[in-house]
Amino acid sequence: MFARLIQLCLAFLFAFALTASSPVLAGNDGVVSVKSAFPIGETIERLKKDIADKGIKFFNEIDQSKLAADAGIKLRPSVLLIFGNPPLGTQFITANANAGLDWPVRLLVYENEKGEVWTAYSDFDWIARRHGIENRNDQFKMASSVISSITSSVKAR
Repeated sequence: MFARLIQLCLAFLFAFALTASSPVLAGNDGVVSVKSAFPIGETIERLKKDIADKGIKFFNEIDQSKLAADAGIKLRPSVLLIFGNPPLGTQFITANANAGLDWPVRLLVYENEKGEVWTAYSDFDWIARRHGIENRNDQFKMASSVISSITSSVKAR
């Protein structure tokens, strides 16, 4: 019994050590952040290429820092990428029209105060809970897998 307790404690500490140094952060606010290994311009290009290579529809790129500059406000580099797969994403909207607030997918690419580049997106399990969607589990798993694959194309190791 005592040996099993020690094994569990060691497993917990090992898992904690892995996540503490991980370039992927997931908060209870539904935001998943993935640290990029590349400068912001290259990160955006790699992400857009991976999106295109997967046959996913790219809708728009919004340079938030440029919009801020045009308004006389200084903002670190921040770009919002909007994309999606309508046959997949619209299934969430058919389950709950309010899910349209979270579709198409939005992926934020930004540079923090340390000059590190990060991507951030809404966790799909969190979106499902937010909208009370319980009958699209396979679709949410697919969406989670796809966004994880896209962000892994730039993920710092």
